[in-house]
Amino acid sequence: MGLSMMNRWIVFVIDLFLCLVGFVFAAFIQVMLQGTQFAFRNLVDLGISFLLINVLSFLYLKPFRGLIRHTNFLEMWRLFVSLLISCVTLLVLIVVSKINISQPFFFILNLFLICFVLMIFVRFWIVLIYNYTMNYTNDIRKKALVFGIGNHSIALAQWINNTVANQHQVQGFVTRNSKAKRTRIQGFPVYYLNGDNVDWFMRKNEITAIIFPDYSTVKKEQAFVSRCLDMGLSVMVSPPFEGLGANKQIRYQMKPIQFEDLLGRDEIKIDMERIGEQTYGKVILITGAAGSIGSELVRQISQFKPKLLLLFDMAETPLHNLRLEMEKDYPDLNFVSIIGDVRSEKRLDFVFRKYHPQIIYHAAAYKHVPLMEENPCEAILVNVKGTMNLSNAALKYKSESFVMISTDKAVNPTNVMGASKRIAEIYVQSLAKENEGKAETRFVTTRFGNVLGSNGSVIPHFKEQIEKGGPVSVTHPDIIRYFMTIPEACRLVLEAASFGKSGEIYVFDMGSPVKIVDLARRMIELAGFVPEVDIKIEYIGLRPGEKLYEELLNDKEKTKPTVHDKITVASVRLYEFDKVIDSIQKMIELSQDVEIKEVVKSMKKLVPEFKSQNSPFSEFDD
Repeated sequence: MGLSMMNRWIVFVIDLFLCLVGFVFAAFIQVMLQGTQFAFRNLVDLGISFLLINVLSFLYLKPFRGLIRHTNFLEMWRLFVSLLISCVTLLVLIVVSKINISQPFFFILNLFLICFVLMIFVRFWIVLIYNYTMNYTNDIRKKALVFGIGNHSIALAQWINNTVANQHQVQGFVTRNSKAKRTRIQGFPVYYLNGDNVDWFMRKNEITAIIFPDYSTVKKEQAFVSRCLDMGLSVMVSPPFEGLGANKQIRYQMKPIQFEDLLGRDEIKIDMERIGEQTYGKVILITGAAGSIGSELVRQISQFKPKLLLLFDMAETPLHNLRLEMEKDYPDLNFVSIIGDVRSEKRLDFVFRKYHPQIIYHAAAYKHVPLMEENPCEAILVNVKGTMNLSNAALKYKSESFVMISTDKAVNPTNVMGASKRIAEIYVQSLAKENEGKAETRFVTTRFGNVLGSNGSVIPHFKEQIEKGGPVSVTHPDIIRYFMTIPEACRLVLEAASFGKSGEIYVFDMGSPVKIVDLARRMIELAGFVPEVDIKIEYIGLRPGEKLYEELLNDKEKTKPTVHDKITVASVRLYEFDKVIDSIQKMIELSQDVEIKEVVKSMKKLVPEFKSQNSPFSEFDD
């Protein structure tokens, strides 16, 4: 920024010098053609007056402030008006002072034209030299086409071509707009996707990449994406602008397209100011910080400059890797990595006693359905007891807010994992109700479905199977799931936490459900293979506790809108705290004694809608 400001003043001085040169030329023409005899004193006075007038007009309209290599019509207009004001003012000065000049209007007209042409000429040469130097880097840059001719696409192409460090060079645009046939934008051709021979053009001009301006366009053009991948082209997508990173570098890097991008929706807007007010300068604790959701929460919250960020997790290696990432990307952030288990009351009490966290995001949980079906006691100890320990500590140490991250599997649960999360929801909600009006802590629960690309989720599993040549295993041809990307899920968690009322459960809009078999076919195609020909799809049957579709709301539950169109409030059944705590304490004792059958019976008693599917625990449903 300092260098940019210095360059502006250099342009300012150059413009004044050119005005002086223009004044000398105009005076010379006046003497040679009109025979005007200037008194030296009058000439000096006029010259100084002209410079001073230009200083004032330039400072007022600032024609020197724009980057010359990106000069546009507005900047030329500023220059034109500034010079016009100076010349008209000088003409008035000549008339008022009664300086003896024959045809003063002719002198002022020459002065204006000469100065304006000189300034335009110098700017033209600066642009020419800049473009010439850019050509040296273009020889080693990959040739690319930008999809679309909207404002975002045009701005993206300009940014790519004017950034020396960028590895791509835009050669043109492709569009489905038939009205744009045989036109040019910024000197580059526009190709009509449905009519022109784009394939021939790409091969002739050695195009190696197609760049999309945003995720929503990628989703709409899946057929074209597949066509490009079949041709061996790289398909890139420009992510939303996310501001400056902690190292003051612009976080605006194109990345190769991922399957997650094809399922992504329009970017979710959140109230950055409200979230910033809630998190800025606060001590924030994130449990499960090294997991998929937890680590993304860490990254997003880090940009709001909390006073201290506590990264709590029991997984040593993932937490160590997160620590290294944070030290690199956020060197100025004050954070502490804490190895700990939410099942340990004493460990949590130590953390709260030492750091006094004001906001807690509880993302620690056991989440894999088949594993929890085989280990229900551990599901209770982590998902239920861990939540109880943490929420009790938040209440004891008067934290401002406690945000629990739940799942759609808690609605009408058919497996132990979902039921354990529902019981955790019940405890948090009943605790909030029990302490309503007596405690300052807000207890907020957020509920959403599967997140794309999380640890152990279906997409990394499918990728691994495809890389090995298949087959890709799908449990059932009709199974469907709701999906959301990790970043957008975390944005909605932060948004709900910023306005959520204590004791409420917030449900996220997950969009349309996706058939898992369609997801598998699409991933095979994106990898360059033909489903059922190159790579087979194998149906292996539903796993224990798994159901064909997930629900975000219980049948008896209704929702109410909130200030955010993607978040609603669930009206759920309320429980009495005393009965809840007695039931949970009994479950915990049974779990510690590894009384598996009794644990499951207790879960079904507290959550009567818990009906096991494809599981030996279905015998306890009655």
